[in-house]
Amino acid sequence: MALRIPVNHLTMKKLNSHSHGHTPLSWKCNFASDALLSPQSSLCCSPPGHVQPLFVTCASGAAPAAANLAPGTPVRPTSILVVGATGTLGRQVVRRALDEGYDVRCLVRPRPIPADFLRDWGAIVVNGDLSKPETIPATLVGVHTIIDCATGRPEEPIKTVDWEGKVALIQCAKAMGIQKFVFFSIHNCDKHPEVPLMEIKYCTEKFLQDSGINHTIIRLCGFMQGLIGQYAVPILEEKSVWGTDAPTRIAYMDTQDIARLTLIALRNEKVNGKLLTFAGPRAWTTQEVIALCERLGGQDANVTTVPVSVLKLTRQLTRLFEWTNDVADRLAFSEVLSSDTVFSVPMTETYSLLGVDSKDISSLEKYLQDYFTNILKKLKNIKAQSKQSDFYI
Repeated sequence: MALRIPVNHLTMKKLNSHSHGHTPLSWKCNFASDALLSPQSSLCCSPPGHVQPLFVTCASGAAPAAANLAPGTPVRPTSILVVGATGTLGRQVVRRALDEGYDVRCLVRPRPIPADFLRDWGAIVVNGDLSKPETIPATLVGVHTIIDCATGRPEEPIKTVDWEGKVALIQCAKAMGIQKFVFFSIHNCDKHPEVPLMEIKYCTEKFLQDSGINHTIIRLCGFMQGLIGQYAVPILEEKSVWGTDAPTRIAYMDTQDIARLTLIALRNEKVNGKLLTFAGPRAWTTQEVIALCERLGGQDANVTTVPVSVLKLTRQLTRLFEWTNDVADRLAFSEVLSSDTVFSVPMTETYSLLGVDSKDISSLEKYLQDYFTNILKKLKNIKAQSKQSDFYI
């Protein structure tokens, strides 16, 4: 007898409002009667009276009866599905889980260049696409835990994967009896409803919490790995480094540490149903990161500063045209990162809860020092080999 998986029906509507003399856009997601949540559960992610250029309002239909599955082969607690396994964080989660003895399955979109490195590590790769809900159920068979590291690609609409895809994934997980769901979100996403990506993350948190699935939500501040391409490499190559004039501070964290803490949390029943935030030891401004890279790289950076006012103006212009709306959505996130905001939280209680020593968490200084030491050593060796191969006639 086939198992019917209730996949959501989303009706995307443009709603016009003339408050404050402008016409904002919004997404309204109405779930059909076979959705997971009860009629009384409404995820309204924007505060009353708040007007914004783009937001998500989530309403849901009735919950289906629990799937009546006949007894069969028990699902092993070590079986994990990692969604977004090829990403900066996802690959570290896969690597760590394999090292700790988990049976890891990776949901990967069909792609011209196969994710062979995941197979080489010992993971099982299955093809699936969150933007195509019909591909999801087969990937969940025999899975105990889902770790969701996925996010949409820069070239696609934010709602496609980060909202519609995640809702479908959670619904399928509920219907197929997945026993734990770990979702990565963004720190302070509940405080920035004007930013589509953060609004969607907050709505997804709420949808997961109301689904009834045993879950853990982990909010993140920033990845140290992202600083290599943004600052370290351009400085070494004597190219322009782009920054803003805002005093935003971000407590960057090594994705290897995030993966390690995630696997610890996975085994800790005390964090079931909890919302955790992971942050690095110290919050850094853009200017401080650039100065650190200059010192460790031994050369000055060619810094091009973009005023926050230019970002805001660019976003307003791109919002005027339907085909540039996705660009505007991502610029909105850039504005938050360029404001007078601190993306950090005290980690003492979290370390205590997880039984982790703060000394075992990498600092940005140590992370970048290791990078520059290794890369400069390689460059020195390449230069030496180049000199040995020079012949003059």
